[in-house]
Amino acid sequence: METELIKEINRVLKAFPQFWDNNILHRSMVIQAINQKEPKLIKALIYNEKIKSIYSTIIDGIVIFDFDKLISLLKYKEYWPDSFTKYCNSIGLTTDGKYLDRNTDVVLDFPFKDCVLEGGMKKEDQGKDEIYYNEIIARDEIDRLFSSKIFTNTKRYSANGVDKNITDFCDDDNLIIKGNNLIALHSLKERYAGKVKLIYIDPPYNTGNDGFKYNDRFNRSTWLVFMKNRLEIARELLSDDGSIWINIDDGEQAYLKVLMDQVFGSNSFISNIVWQKKYAATNDTKFIADMHDHIIVFTKNKNMWRPNLLPRPKELNEKYTNPDNDPRGVWYSTNLSVKTFSLKNYYEIISPKGLKFLPPPSRCWVISQEKYQDLLNDNRIWFGLDGKSRPYLKKFLSEVQDGIVPDSLWLHKDVGHNIGAKKHIRELFSEGNTELFSTPKPEKLIQRIIHIGSNEGDLVLDFHLGSGTTAAVAHKMGRRYIGIEQMDYIDDITLARLQKVIEGEQGGISKDVNWQGGGSFVYTELMQLNQNFVQLIQQASDTIALKALFEQMRSKGHFNYQVDLDKVLNKDHEVDGVDHKLSFDDLPLEKQKCLLIEILDKNQLYVNASEMDDETLSISEKDKAFTKSFYQKG
Repeated sequence: METELIKEINRVLKAFPQFWDNNILHRSMVIQAINQKEPKLIKALIYNEKIKSIYSTIIDGIVIFDFDKLISLLKYKEYWPDSFTKYCNSIGLTTDGKYLDRNTDVVLDFPFKDCVLEGGMKKEDQGKDEIYYNEIIARDEIDRLFSSKIFTNTKRYSANGVDKNITDFCDDDNLIIKGNNLIALHSLKERYAGKVKLIYIDPPYNTGNDGFKYNDRFNRSTWLVFMKNRLEIARELLSDDGSIWINIDDGEQAYLKVLMDQVFGSNSFISNIVWQKKYAATNDTKFIADMHDHIIVFTKNKNMWRPNLLPRPKELNEKYTNPDNDPRGVWYSTNLSVKTFSLKNYYEIISPKGLKFLPPPSRCWVISQEKYQDLLNDNRIWFGLDGKSRPYLKKFLSEVQDGIVPDSLWLHKDVGHNIGAKKHIRELFSEGNTELFSTPKPEKLIQRIIHIGSNEGDLVLDFHLGSGTTAAVAHKMGRRYIGIEQMDYIDDITLARLQKVIEGEQGGISKDVNWQGGGSFVYTELMQLNQNFVQLIQQASDTIALKALFEQMRSKGHFNYQVDLDKVLNKDHEVDGVDHKLSFDDLPLEKQKCLLIEILDKNQLYVNASEMDDETLSISEKDKAFTKSFYQKG
């Protein structure tokens, strides 16, 4: 079906028969007429309330109409029946609304507020059939795309095995969701908005080797919009005292920081942590060895966020002794002088043995003379065992805070490295394709993040779950968790790993936290509709397979706009703009796939919860019951 916006534009243009050939709109003629500011057409467009609400701004009673945006829709919008796509140009480097191939001065541009990049995450060199594509979704359809979805194939994993008869869900349940993470996040907001204490994600790094597939030549802006869509809904899920931690490499960390400033506010920035991910440089490095990643930390509300202190290292406590047998216990001596000079704190100290001491040149004492006398009377000034050394201040271990403030440099000796994490995955799965994860994160790294940013019982979210490290660590640390993953390895790796955690596996941080097993989690999937066809299209090996699949789509698929199905394989399609057309058979295989994906209704990738009672969808009573329980309805 057509969008409401396209219907309204067509209705307005019906008053201009010169633009039509029977029911086919000559969009190039409309564009020319707009550029020439033909009065009747301009009036018709401006006076239409629907079109005006989308393409105009009112300033001091004056209507400012953005004709360039309207022309962009007329040129490229995939909702037009005779269009192919604007994938090459939809998101990119622009100046004055024109793209790089037409300009020399460029800026980074997010062209539409409602631009949506869909797809999941793909790790390095895996060769998996994961989907990345982007389309500009009509404003009047975004709410439907992001509405709550139906859950299916729900199970509860526990020490007693796998229970497939799950019809209810409660706040204490841990949750793993299989499906598109953007759509899954929007399905979470009804129940979890403002309730997630900590989010950690390890998204695709946009390295050029990580399998992040682009449909335009401006891959950085595509990646940024991909991240922006997900960060905006992630912020809605965070509690006011919550924080988000994103693992990223040097290539994108600066761009990601600027994007997060926009989404979360620059005042919400906490730190850019440098994590030493390798313990040794490799000899095949061409320039400078890559030894670290970044972990960018933001909060929802900086005034409310309070990080937990890290445990004090044993070596710090070992410095405390008690040479004078002070009844208050072990202590550590600190320097009594400081560099910042204050005349008030410059005075002569006379020791109990009559020795005189002044601060070193250009220094002063850290305390006033009155405060010094109080500390001396309290036996907190130390002149050495013989009473002849310079004065020092005694600090008792019993009075030191039970922990240390985290810093922004995390060494592999403290939080682990990629090689150790990879070894852990191999040990967990003696069989299976563990090479899917070439750079898994060590459990000790995630342990530190979860320790700093949450407490027992708090809710932790990872929507790029991968091998399941975040969920595994959260489980062992007594946190509740939600994990989202789209890829099929979730069955063989992620779920299997969490089952091993429940059974009490002793890798990673298990010994550090005295993990003995136990607990449970609920697994569920977003119920697929057109998403199933999208996957089949991506997996097709040639044009013959695509044509056979198209015949299945005709009988079972759901289409996004008015399209003549009889002409999809038999007419010329636009490739770039309105002037370049090719037949379906002449298109490259990837373009053919894009075309068939394009005609599918993206609002119907998964089944909306509002369509639960649609008899044609054959939704089971068990799925209905669990979905209602999750959304806390009836």
